[in-house]
Parts: sequence; structure tokens; C-alpha cells
Amino acid sequence: MVNADLVIEPVPEDLEIKRALYSALGAAAPEKTIFATNSSTLLPSDLKDPTGRPDRFLALRYANNVWRQNTAEVMGTTDTDPEVFRAVVDFAERSGLVPIEIRKEKAGYVLNSLLVPLLNAAAGLVLEGVADPETVDKTWRRGTGAPSGPFQIYDVIGLTTAYHVAVASPEPAGQVWAAYLKANCLDQGKLGIPTREGFYRY
Repeated sequence: MVNADLVIEPVPEDLEIKRALYSALGAAAPEKTIFATNSSTLLPSDLKDPTGRPDRFLALRYANNVWRQNTAEVMGTTDTDPEVFRAVVDFAERSGLVPIEIRKEKAGYVLNSLLVPLLNAAAGLVLEGVADPETVDKTWRRGTGAPSGPFQIYDVIGLTTAYHVAVASPEPAGQVWAAYLKANCLDQGKLGIPTREGFYRY
């Protein structure tokens, strides 16, 4: 930490946990250090102040299976120094990633702004009793040629992350989905790929 140029934070999608971490990091890291959040849903502007250096703070969001889907979404706030933004884009490129430069702060970035509505629609189909997860996934794969269905994607993301995102949702459907995930997955130790079982066994 003493000589760190860049610190990337991947803690759970909980605003207070992240803010507390950034307060501690801000006190421990040298002034030169750039902080980057890997949050998938929270805005960097909600996290910048505890760092004590909002001009050296931004988001650097890796795709799941980043070794294969090698994108890195880079998104700053109105306070982010443009040179810091360029330095992180350069870091991503030198890491073998394809930087996705986001011009305006947006919850979900580009990828999750496209993906989350799909996952929410899939959750809705299950909650409404229209189809089970396997049928939803089969339909998506066969109908689009995609390699994975939405519930397979949930397992890759991790069901703990999906639960925290649902809990944070202002929509009533989010709370219903959170309760479903807790009862049917988390309480049974089924967290997705990390535990080798979620909606599917691995």
C-alpha cells in the first residue's frame, strides 16, 4: 500500500461497506494513489467523498470471466481528473483488456445496463410462475444462439451479488426477488459458481 499507484476495490455491493473501506484506504495510501471501484451497480459519485481524493477516484469495472471476455469499463465522475481517467484506460490496455470509455456516469455502465433488464425479466418469469429457470435458459439459448441463459449468468455473477443488488433495488419486485434468492439459494449454501452449485450444479 505504501507505494501503490492504483488500488482496485472489489468488496460486496453494499454502500456503507465500500464507504468505510475508502475512508480507511484514504488514510493509509499515499497521495499519488488512484482508487478504482469495481462496483457493478453503485455510482462512483456515491463513493468518492470518503476517499479524500475525489479527483483520483473512478470506476474500473471488469467483465465476468475477464480472462475470456476481456473488457474493462472505465467511468469517472465530474470530479475525476482527466489525466487520471487516461492513466486507468492505459492501465487497462497494458493489462490486455479492451477499455470501454464511458462518457457519462451511469449506474450499470454499458454492459450491465444491457444485461440487468434481461436478468430482471428472467427473474420475473420465474416469480410469476411462467417458467422454471431451466426452461427460461433453454428458450434464450435456442432462440438467440447465446451460449448461456440468464440463470447460468446469475450463477457466474454469484448469487450473493445478485441478492445484494436486489435488496438495494427501489422496486418492490427487487425485494421479492431478494427473498426468493435468500430462501432458495443463499440459505441453502447455493451461491453459484463459487460453491459449485446455484441454479445449476457444476
